Amino acid sequence: MTPEDFVKGVYLEKKSLIDMYFNPKSKSDVSNLISTLHLNSEQTEALGQILNGALRDAFYSILLGLDGEANIGGWQELFKISDQGGNELSGGMIAVFAWEYFHNNKFEKDNQSKH
Repeated sequence: MTPEDFVKGVYLEKKSLIDMYFNPKSKSDVSNLISTLHLNSEQTEALGQILNGALRDAFYSILLGLDGEANIGGWQELFKISDQGGNELSGGMIAVFAWEYFHNNKFEKDNQSKH
């Protein structure tokens, strides 16, 4: 696994959560709460943007914190993260890829160029 693979996986997890929250067949607590609001399409879109932004900021902040670029709960230090093969993922590259995926839309840009 590379630092980019790690960040991309976290990004896809965020994307999966948003999809689950707005899936009427989902049994998640968030999905159930959203369905009780009986929102129209404009309101649903606005709520989707709010949740996407909140999750983006949370996941991005944690990724930066793991890479020593931001604090987590008041502590700022570099964490050593490695995969099962011993490949180190931390050391500055998580922060670089986190920006690309969470703020520069790398995933969407890469998928558009494939089509």
